[in-house]
Amino acid sequence: MNFFFSTGARRRPDGWLGKIIKAYAAATSAWVIYAAAFSREDALTLIMTFFALMLVLTFLLIGPSPDSDKKRVSLPDWLFAGLSILTGAYFVSQADMIAQRITLLDPLSTYDVAFASIILFLAIEAVRRTVGMGLTAIVIVFLAYNLFGDRLGGVLGHGEISYEHFLDITVFTTDGLFGVPLRVAATYAFLFVLFGTALSKAGGAQFFYDLAAYLTGQTPGGPAKIAVISSGLYGTISGSPTSDVVTTGSVTIPMMKKMGYRGTFAAAVEVASSTGGSLLPPVMGAAAFIMAEYTGIDYVDIAIAAVIPALLYYLPIYVQVHLRAKKEGLAGVDRSQIPSLKEIFREGGLFFIPLIVISWALLDGYTPTYSAVYGVTAVLVVSMFRKSTRLSPFALYDILSETSIRMVAVAGACAAAGLVIGGITMTGLASKFSTVVFLISGTNILFSLVIAALLTTLLGMGMPTPSAYILAAVLISPVMHSLGIDQMAGHLFILYFAVMSALTPPVAVAAYAASAIADENPLAIAAQSVKIAIGAFLIPFAFISNPALLLEGSVWEIGFAIANAIVGLVFIAVAVEGYLDAAVTRIPRLLFFAGGTMILFGGYLVSAIAVACLVAAYAWHRYVNASGEQTATAAVAARTVLGSAEKDR
Repeated sequence: MNFFFSTGARRRPDGWLGKIIKAYAAATSAWVIYAAAFSREDALTLIMTFFALMLVLTFLLIGPSPDSDKKRVSLPDWLFAGLSILTGAYFVSQADMIAQRITLLDPLSTYDVAFASIILFLAIEAVRRTVGMGLTAIVIVFLAYNLFGDRLGGVLGHGEISYEHFLDITVFTTDGLFGVPLRVAATYAFLFVLFGTALSKAGGAQFFYDLAAYLTGQTPGGPAKIAVISSGLYGTISGSPTSDVVTTGSVTIPMMKKMGYRGTFAAAVEVASSTGGSLLPPVMGAAAFIMAEYTGIDYVDIAIAAVIPALLYYLPIYVQVHLRAKKEGLAGVDRSQIPSLKEIFREGGLFFIPLIVISWALLDGYTPTYSAVYGVTAVLVVSMFRKSTRLSPFALYDILSETSIRMVAVAGACAAAGLVIGGITMTGLASKFSTVVFLISGTNILFSLVIAALLTTLLGMGMPTPSAYILAAVLISPVMHSLGIDQMAGHLFILYFAVMSALTPPVAVAAYAASAIADENPLAIAAQSVKIAIGAFLIPFAFISNPALLLEGSVWEIGFAIANAIVGLVFIAVAVEGYLDAAVTRIPRLLFFAGGTMILFGGYLVSAIAVACLVAAYAWHRYVNASGEQTATAAVAARTVLGSAEKDR
């Protein structure tokens, strides 16, 4: 398992080498900001330059194996970094020719074939180092299918594709390596990571944590509720579950353990809460940006549609945390440890402004790129108002370099996604895949959706969310289109399960990050995370069956759907946790789950049946507990009488 999912050791060179790499990373960020927001360069030239720059950082900062020297860059890695610069320079110098040539008609020169082969090799090696052998193996399988799939018979066979034909599509067009995923990484994904880094550096992360502590810290299970809210707020600006776990979890997990939560549960709460940040607008992470580019749907429309499902995602998590605290008698945080609301807003209230600016820019029709630029500008401006949040030139330098370094893994994942997309489109595999799914499921929408959910989760195991989403979108979205499922709902469905792959065992990357902090088994954390995030596996089916949850329909339809979803998810959380005002026995627990699920998915008639089911479950629960209390009282009375009789003797 480690062979498939382990990545290269992350280097932290010190001395002159560390300073040079840091300066290079900062310069890369400065170039990306200029190129994405202000340059009029051809898109292909921009992507090629960006990828070459990121490849240099990849080979200098990530070793070839987990055991590589973390301080010294080996000679082969210097060679790879040099080749990255050389190939980048070649492609940029040939940009005009590449833009004007006719694909598959104009022949490739010997230099074109040579440099295309080198960049392909470097891309595969970068994927292996940044994401692991699992995704690399998938990429290699697709590349092999492109070149040798003509030898397969039956539905999976395709026409002969020569090596030059393969390179022409894969490298010299925007349908392969330099396609949508890398374009997103080179533009607004990069700028939103810059926004999150700047906001965190200025003190935004601490503000969100303090605000969450004030709102929920004193209630039962306060530390866990702080984790739910602060991780969600931080996750929406970081867009990375693993990064969120490491940042907020280092504070919340030890606090939860200290207050009495078991380590596994504490880590699972953090993992589930952090993972949901990639689904919470206004900043939903790179996968949502890729969805906008791939589908042609405006990002602002995606963000608006995602609001209600994202809030519903956190509802059962919060309810389970509260019920667990009541069940185990866990108190909140002492009031003396929580800053006053006045103090919180005095120190960090201005950090709401950048989020408002981004939301306003998106709603006003600005592109995500310019919205991110305005957000970063707003962070820089508001940070100047207080000495404690003011960003010095050195802090700005750190922000620029840190952003480029954070984007290394994203660039590797997006390169892999581009290679896979190129292979699928070149061979027509997507339509063949649809045929296979229909052979299995027929035209049954529910069965097809279950297959889609399972495949997306499987494809996403060990992959970053952008790769998981784009791979699933290319293969599965044609199936959904054929079934008549709305494009927005279908792609959000895929996005949810791509995001959930970060916590789904056996390869739950966010759980592995939390296990190091909680000192618990990562698979046990992942299993508990799935239980806590149960809503995330049901909500996508709910908004497919009822688009009102995506704010499509009349006010009444939307209100009814939201009310049903709230009630359903609350009682599903009760059933999963097995506690209400007292322990819930097996049959009421099953009835709570059945009633909650029916009301989540049902229309008027099914909702009425669900309400009857929930009422019956509650009545049964009260009866069982009342009987138990009477039995306990009688037992106490009997013991008292026997005790008195013994004394009389």
